[in-house]
Amino acid sequence: MKRIVTSVSLVAVGAAGLQAALLPGLTAESGKPWTASATLRGFYDDNINTTESKQSSTGFEISPSLQFSFPMEQTSLTFGVVYSYKYYDRKPIGNDQNYDQTFEFNAALSHAFSERYQISVRDSYVIGQEPDLLRAGNTYTSYQRISGDNMRNYGEIDFSAQITPEISLELGYANTLVSYANDTPTGGLPGSSTYIPSLTGLLDELNNAGHLDLRYQFAPKTIGILGYKFQDSAYTGNQALGENLRGVVMSKERNARSHYAYVGADQNFQPDLMGSVRAGARFTSYYNNPAGQDETSPYAMASLRYAYLPESSLEVGFTYDYSASSMFSTTAIGNLTLNAQSATVYASLKHRIMSKVYGSLLAQYQNSVYYGGAYNGDADNYYLIGLNLQYRFNSNLSVEVGYNYDNVQSRVQATFDRNRVYLGITGTY
Repeated sequence: MKRIVTSVSLVAVGAAGLQAALLPGLTAESGKPWTASATLRGFYDDNINTTESKQSSTGFEISPSLQFSFPMEQTSLTFGVVYSYKYYDRKPIGNDQNYDQTFEFNAALSHAFSERYQISVRDSYVIGQEPDLLRAGNTYTSYQRISGDNMRNYGEIDFSAQITPEISLELGYANTLVSYANDTPTGGLPGSSTYIPSLTGLLDELNNAGHLDLRYQFAPKTIGILGYKFQDSAYTGNQALGENLRGVVMSKERNARSHYAYVGADQNFQPDLMGSVRAGARFTSYYNNPAGQDETSPYAMASLRYAYLPESSLEVGFTYDYSASSMFSTTAIGNLTLNAQSATVYASLKHRIMSKVYGSLLAQYQNSVYYGGAYNGDADNYYLIGLNLQYRFNSNLSVEVGYNYDNVQSRVQATFDRNRVYLGITGTY
């Protein structure tokens, strides 16, 4: 049965939406191999530059999208694109024009070789400016809007094998590539107090990660997990970040290799209530850093999903892990700001209020504590709330209204809040 496409709010995908197989707001249940939609939305943003000194703007957004879905007996293929043109009546800082353009492509392929062996492949590619699009996972590395054609690609492949009725293996690989348009440092030479490294130097990254999970079914609804993960994070900007007594500090000095060991469980409490938890430790070696700042820290992940009614669900989650840092500092003896340890809590609620009225709520809190350099131990606190209300006239037409709130409290970077409201209409075929 064809269902209306839910257009995306300005906050874009939800906290757990990046790894979703489908594009935000698109569904593979339309009964045909393709679905096309277009959204026209007007908005007001009271802090388009995401700075302490606010500059407001009204504007409009046009966003067409196209989705393809091919379910087969043993194979399922889904892919699609979303384009957005957003016009501001006041030009944002860093823009040459009064508009932003974003592009998003998602693809997912799953195949069952047999009842015992399955494989899944997913990829998400975006070009954009807002931090929710550019993040890889639930954790934000930057909270500010960034002008330019900034790119993020996330790809993942997972293979699972049922060895015995109780024992199975999962082998996975993930790749994240991040590239920012801001590639020119400012403020003089690296040793000067006014020097500001570019985002290319700070955050351009190639991240490769592989994991192996041994899974044991203790009970019909309970699976225990023993896992290992290796991650290599290479900063590819090849630019100066600053200077200390050891000399000029380059991007590659923040390169990291991490080893994770963890235990966990997947639990089906009932058909509509599922939970997952992982807990362990991470050891990280900064192999290009002469200051010897290798570290060991906790690692944790937990999530719970409850589909309590048709077209209504609640998901909550928590993560604690290493994340890249958009801030950098160095001490005279060479100790560097290498990353942040980020704890993230999120909740996503989707509810069918009446037969044609749907609502959603997204809430997230992130605490990131910097590791190393003059910022060592300083923290950022980020709060996000997104509300959306939609009325579906029929399977081809809907209207929506929404509100987003962002608040950043920090000792080392811009402290700001941001309010956004929007009203839009979506047509689907």
